[in-house]
Amino acid sequence: MQNTKYYLTLFFIMIFWGMNVPLVKILVGNLSPITMTAFRVMTAGLTVFMILAIFKLVRLPTKREAKYILLATVLNVVCHHYFLSLGLKGTSGTNAGIILGAGPILTALIATVLIKKKTNFLRWTGFILGGAGVAVTTLVGSNGISEVNIGDIYVFLSILTQAFSFILISKLAKTLDPRLLTGYMLVIGAGILLVIGLITEPGAIKEFATLSKEIWLAFFTSAIIATAFGHMSYNFIIGKIGPAEASIFLNFTPFFALVGSVIMLGEKVTIFHLIGLVLIVGGVLLGSGVLERGEKMEGSTVAPLQGLEK
Repeated sequence: MQNTKYYLTLFFIMIFWGMNVPLVKILVGNLSPITMTAFRVMTAGLTVFMILAIFKLVRLPTKREAKYILLATVLNVVCHHYFLSLGLKGTSGTNAGIILGAGPILTALIATVLIKKKTNFLRWTGFILGGAGVAVTTLVGSNGISEVNIGDIYVFLSILTQAFSFILISKLAKTLDPRLLTGYMLVIGAGILLVIGLITEPGAIKEFATLSKEIWLAFFTSAIIATAFGHMSYNFIIGKIGPAEASIFLNFTPFFALVGSVIMLGEKVTIFHLIGLVLIVGGVLLGSGVLERGEKMEGSTVAPLQGLEK
């Protein structure tokens, strides 16, 4: 019961992360995608730094840390948000939410290949299930099996580049507070995206002057609550209950993305969306090793958690 507050917080984070998909879909429908993303991410980054400054957690990175920060920023912020904004411009929030749900399984697969992490039959089964879920969603989720939506491909590239970045982040988090790392990545990445936006979307900044109150509300909700507070809180809770337990909650995000797309965008959920969702969630549970960790933790959960509370 001592971790109930963390579990409830994680659950609410997943609601906001899932709902953030249709929110960003709304934003790219009213603003040029790259420029909008640059300002949204910059708002999130500045919010993170203001909070960290209050708690005196801000410091300059070392040369080694700066190198990893830049590499991780290019993958986790620039490429991820660039492809995501373009993808949501061309596909549905429903499809995007389900494809993004494959993030944990892609991370596990990349770790298996790049850092030679040991795997087994259950995890390979999970990789296959997750891939099948993405394929079902992409091929028949909206346009029929004869047509692949380019927006779906962009969304897949966004989560793939982010998955690669997690390998770098895991190394960097050993010496740099993950919350401070989040702030650096968001601000630096936003600066790079703004330059790209100025080149590819000239005059896009003027679009902000014509936004309605509802769109501004979507903008700040996405930037401050979903991106800034969401990522900071998630990283903090990982330090309290561990990544194994925290990662289980990530399986809720595709579901809430579907719910949000239906409520906010009026999209329809087909049987293929549901099949894709089930395959990806099943793949994540097997491929990320969550089920295996759960079995190992059974009967010995209380002691480790009490140690972390001290």
